[in-house]
Amino acid sequence: MASPNTNQEKAGVVGRILVMPKVLKEKVLGICKLTKEIAQDDPRKVIHSLKVGLAISLVSLFYYYQPLYENFGLSAMWAVMTVVVVFEYTVGATLGKGLNRTIATLAAGALGVGAHYLASLSGATGEPILIGAFVFVQAAIASFIRFFPKVKARYDYGMLIFILTFSLISVSGFREVEVLEMAHKRLSTIFIGGSACVMISIFVCPVWAGEEFHYSIAHKLEILGDFMEAFVHEYFDQPEEGESEDSKGDSKDKSFLEGYKKVLNSKSLDDSLANFAKWEPGHGKFRFRHPWDLYLKIGALSRQCAYRMEALDAHINSDIKGSHEFRSTIQELCSEMSLESSKAFKELGSSIRTMTRPSSSDTHVANAKAAVKSLKSLLQSSSRKQTDLLSLIPAATVASLLIDILEITEKIADSVNDLATLANFEVVDTDKSPKVPSQSSHCECDESVPKTDHLQVVILIEESALAVSDSEKSNVV
Repeated sequence: MASPNTNQEKAGVVGRILVMPKVLKEKVLGICKLTKEIAQDDPRKVIHSLKVGLAISLVSLFYYYQPLYENFGLSAMWAVMTVVVVFEYTVGATLGKGLNRTIATLAAGALGVGAHYLASLSGATGEPILIGAFVFVQAAIASFIRFFPKVKARYDYGMLIFILTFSLISVSGFREVEVLEMAHKRLSTIFIGGSACVMISIFVCPVWAGEEFHYSIAHKLEILGDFMEAFVHEYFDQPEEGESEDSKGDSKDKSFLEGYKKVLNSKSLDDSLANFAKWEPGHGKFRFRHPWDLYLKIGALSRQCAYRMEALDAHINSDIKGSHEFRSTIQELCSEMSLESSKAFKELGSSIRTMTRPSSSDTHVANAKAAVKSLKSLLQSSSRKQTDLLSLIPAATVASLLIDILEITEKIADSVNDLATLANFEVVDTDKSPKVPSQSSHCECDESVPKTDHLQVVILIEESALAVSDSEKSNVV
């Protein structure tokens, strides 16, 4: 007779078997849903997958087509392997890997053939010893060079291929007779595979790393501007009757308040995009030696702002708000600082996005700095009047963080102005001539009307001054 435990185990196994089709169905549906979301979010990823398939299909002809196979033999598989390893999402990444692989293969192949020739001069006994010594020395030196920061950033893949190719050619050359032919075939197939990757990556729906980096920096500044605008409404505009009335608007503010998290974790992406962008040729408005280092500087300053915003977000969700009276006292100046900083961020982000010189960002920064001076004097006077200084700390901390953000905003504005100068951003005429009558339709009229108005105003002032002086004279008489 079966025990109750065995019956329960059998029932559990049967239940899991019956549930498996439902679980499998849910997983398949989840994968399909994720695939659809990725494709809709960025259709270029679908195009990139098709480009990789096209490149591998074209390179495989060297293996399938008999005349080509007779020339390259089994080495034709190196072209396929090169496409699989080298083809990346952006043009810069593909060019970087392709050039690294080609140059490293050429250098390692030449040194490998030279090492094989020198080792063969020592005779049958000394040849394997010298080859082993050459492999050890080059592998040790190349591996140590990989620790150099600049080499690690741009040439790490090339150093790996150098070690691999030198070792393969020098070691396999000990058994192969035609070392030069083997090195030539391997280099030719790698060059063919790399060329196919580069050509398809550039001429078929290219994705430029420089453009991705450019627009990502602009988007970061716009995110920071949205946060500063949402912070004012979330921290200061709190209704006394209850928060349920503003629940509809809070969802939008909440999404803006969480945007800074994307900026915090963007360092690795910025570094990789800047590295890939330096490999790319000039395209569009981005010339070959575009000042990508300034983009890195702006990104670093944006992350510093995001760290302050993380602290501000903690104060929003904190239960300790401090003195309500003191918070209402500094509300106007802090709101002005935040809104002016928000406008400056959005103006700078739009300037980078459209590659035009910023027009009003300096004005917004100047307005915010004027509010800072007033706020500092207000804080000093309030600290003297207040006896309970602990109640001032939460709101004073928020004000201090806003001042820090403004200082970084000014540095970002200076960096964007430097970028606009070095990258030759376009100058947009922002004089909209608000006093021009609507009847004027020509540009010449638009330019002449403000000047005549200004002269008329001056003449009126002078006439009034003369009239006053005449009346004074008559009174004296």
